Amino acid sequence: MRLALTAFFATDGFLFAGWVVRVPAVKAQVHASPGALGLALLCISAGAVGTMAVVGRLCVRYGNHPVTVGTGLMLSVGVALPAYAHSMAALSAALLFFGAGYGALNVAMNSAAVDVVTALRRPVMPTFHAAYSLGGLCGAGIGGLLAARLTTAWHLGLTAALGAVVTVVAGVVLLRAPAAVRPHPQAESPTAARPHSRQITVLVVLLGLTALCSSYGEGALGDWAALHLTDDLHTTTGLAAAGYGAFAFAMTAGRLGGTWMSMRLGQTRVMAGGGMLACGGMLMAALAPAVPVVLAGFVLVGLGLANMFPLAIARAGILAGPQGVATASTLGYAGMLIGPPVIGFLADGLGLPTALTTVAALAAVSGAIAVGTDRRRG
Repeated sequence: MRLALTAFFATDGFLFAGWVVRVPAVKAQVHASPGALGLALLCISAGAVGTMAVVGRLCVRYGNHPVTVGTGLMLSVGVALPAYAHSMAALSAALLFFGAGYGALNVAMNSAAVDVVTALRRPVMPTFHAAYSLGGLCGAGIGGLLAARLTTAWHLGLTAALGAVVTVVAGVVLLRAPAAVRPHPQAESPTAARPHSRQITVLVVLLGLTALCSSYGEGALGDWAALHLTDDLHTTTGLAAAGYGAFAFAMTAGRLGGTWMSMRLGQTRVMAGGGMLACGGMLMAALAPAVPVVLAGFVLVGLGLANMFPLAIARAGILAGPQGVATASTLGYAGMLIGPPVIGFLADGLGLPTALTTVAALAAVSGAIAVGTDRRRG
């Protein structure tokens, strides 16, 4: 079951990266300005946020596994739709559906992953997120190779077909696995927990804000890294895809080593240091005029942000159980989804390089919040 669920995380990253690589082509296809594209990208956020609460209830009613399979198929269909949009209205509708599938799958599969972590009693959540990053790396790499050889419709269509096949194969395994039985947390006296409930709520929200600030950068780079390279540094489409690929590779490597680093350095140091590393790397990537320096900056951003989201979610779960995970995850994914449209709006008035420096600012904030949360908990 764990392997099947890992396949869903990898597929999620692969499908998202397939869309990311084709953002410049879709932008040209609908003749969109940066601001108009930012508004269209906001539909991804709207679709995801609009489905998150609903999917959470569906998971409770029908179980995490069936909902994970269903939303995986939904996302596979959604990734192909932008290729057939030839107006801003059509693109917005396509991205609304795509965002709904993306948000729904992330809620469902993370809920299933929490069950696996609980059953194994080991902190394996970073490995699932590493699979997502690895899927993004593969999607970006393959997309870069196909960018000059296939049309957008063919590329995204094949991406969707592959996603559907993996979803069906892994879904059969997942559906055959027994549903997790979660213990009810009412064993403790409610009155004993009540004096600390307000503090726990504040800590969970702060951890959610940490996840939001770090995932803002992940979402922003997902949709704007390639455009920064093509529009500001005038690279080829294939080389532009390497920008997101470098970021995704660094995220994968960082998450694979996340458990070891957390045990050796401590989670707070990993999160604080990651925020500072991502801040410096993003300033390099946004402001440097040389492509190699920009690519190096993307690598540093990926390494810095790699473990902030998983560690924040894990801490929230320790503090408040599944409800803490849900709250922090919702805030975290909100950051990933609002990043691209915010960058688009800022790029219209300030230019894309300046807009991307907000990623650096929020990365530093996320590291500072992590330190403050640790002190408040102590």
